[in-house]
Amino acid sequence: MPQPLRIVFMGTPDFAVTSLQRLLGAGYQVVAVVTAPDRPSGRGLQLRASPVKKAAEAVNLPVLQPEKLRDPAFLEQLASYQADLQVVVAFRMLPEVVWAMPTIGTFNLHGSLLPQYRGAAPINWAIINGETETGVTTFFIEKEIDTGQMIFQDTEPIYPDDTAGTLHDRLMERGAELVLKTVRAIEAGEYPRTPQPVSDTLKAAPKLSRETTEINWNQSVHPIRNFVRGLSPYPSAWTLINGKSYKVYDVSIANESPFAAEPGQAYSDNKKAILVRAVDGWLRIESLQAEGKRRMTAEEFLRGNRL
Repeated sequence: MPQPLRIVFMGTPDFAVTSLQRLLGAGYQVVAVVTAPDRPSGRGLQLRASPVKKAAEAVNLPVLQPEKLRDPAFLEQLASYQADLQVVVAFRMLPEVVWAMPTIGTFNLHGSLLPQYRGAAPINWAIINGETETGVTTFFIEKEIDTGQMIFQDTEPIYPDDTAGTLHDRLMERGAELVLKTVRAIEAGEYPRTPQPVSDTLKAAPKLSRETTEINWNQSVHPIRNFVRGLSPYPSAWTLINGKSYKVYDVSIANESPFAAEPGQAYSDNKKAILVRAVDGWLRIESLQAEGKRRMTAEEFLRGNRL
């Protein structure tokens, strides 16, 4: 009888929890979990464990939380688990000394159809760019980020009303199934290692920042709506209204055109709607949130604010 695979799982957010639980539910031997250190969070800045740490501790799995992945003490501890395979879902970039450690190697789950949307925010950028299809890919980690040989892929449609949040949740489930399929294939010794196709039209998925999430009203209505959907609910698009910054979670394309205006000019009709001019029409802001306040509808906003 062959020995069961010894697996080390690496991940941090909710997106990774489903994959970990799917492996455990299928009876795989996860010998340790690596996740981010506890971080201060909330008003009291109390230390909070990552979702993956909570899931691991709930089933008494050993948890490693290195600040630095090249720390000799961490590397020694990681090596002591003698993993055959490392599975990475939504974790940070690994140095070669970590990903090359297991006898079989280390594979990663990525939230796109590689080679498209390599980078930190593939779900967001697929919606922002108006794609109608995306998916998940498992691939072996190599030196260049997100470029390793692919194992499996699975597709997922992007619907017209999808947000980053709704698509995230579906890819989380589809990705967990692909992780399980990948581990089963590796266990059986029958799995593809397909080089990623070379393309001159690669679309990137760089990390999002405050600077790259501001709404540019000097565009057509459809790209702006895709931009807001692709950033909702997190990290969220934002814009200035009356000189103050507001997160914008939902916009719709308005049928009306109240008057001639420059892109970015805002207007309220009868205290129920916020309309903002784009290049070729108007958009309704349906929900928004001021700094430090709760999320509200446009009508709630207009009860206490004038445009």
